[in-house]
Amino acid sequence: MITPHRLVLWDIDQTLVDLSGVGAQWYRTALSAATGVELREQPYFAGQTERAITTDILTRHGIDVTEDTIAKMWASLIDISERALPTLTQLGRALPGAAAALSTVAGLGGIVQSLVTGNLPEISRHKLSAFGLHAHVDFEIGGYGSLSAHRPDLVPHAVAAASAKHGIEFAYSSVVVVGDTPNDVAAALDHGAVAVAVATGKYTADELRDAGAHTVLVDLADTNAVHSALLGTVV
Repeated sequence: MITPHRLVLWDIDQTLVDLSGVGAQWYRTALSAATGVELREQPYFAGQTERAITTDILTRHGIDVTEDTIAKMWASLIDISERALPTLTQLGRALPGAAAALSTVAGLGGIVQSLVTGNLPEISRHKLSAFGLHAHVDFEIGGYGSLSAHRPDLVPHAVAAASAKHGIEFAYSSVVVVGDTPNDVAAALDHGAVAVAVATGKYTADELRDAGAHTVLVDLADTNAVHSALLGTVV
C-alpha cells in the first residue's frame, strides 16, 4: 500500500459540475418552506459557503439569523437536492475533463482526493454522484460550507481530517486546492497550500491570476496540464 503524500481538495460548482441557476431555485423553495417568506433578493453564490449564503438571505429578508433557522433552511435544501437527484443530469452537466481528472489522479496512488466546497456534505454527494464523479472522492474528510462563512476556514478542517484518517501529517505544501473563484484561491493561499484555479466559472483567467493562483487552467480537459498543475508531473 502506498503511503499518501498529497491531498487534492476540489471545489464542486463550476469546477467539476455546472448546475447554474439550480442554487437560486433551491433557496427560493427552502426559504419559503423554512420561514414562510418568499425570496425577494438573490445572494451572490460564487465562491461563497452555505453558511454565508444562508446568513445573507435571512438578513436580506429581515429574518433573525439563529442556528435553529439555519438548520431548518439546510434541512429543506438537503431534502430538495435529494428529490432533485434523479433529474440533475437534465439541469446541468459535468464539466469537460472532470471525470478523467478524478479517475486518473486516483490511479496514480499516494494521492487523497476530497473537497473544499461551499456546499453542505449531503448536497455535495448528490451533485457529484448524479454525474458519476463521486467514486474517487473521500467525502468523510471534506471541508464543507456548513463549517464557516469564511471559506479559508474550510481548508484546515479538511487537512486535519485527512491527516487523522491516514495517520500522517499533510504539510500544506503538499495540499492542492482547486476552484474557480478568487475565494478558492484565497482559501489555499491563506494556509500556504497550492492554489490551482480553473476558469470555468464567473471569473476570467486573468482575474484568477491576479488573485494569486499558482496555476490557472482554461478547464480540466487537458489531462497533462491538469496533472502538471496538481502534481508537478505529466502523464
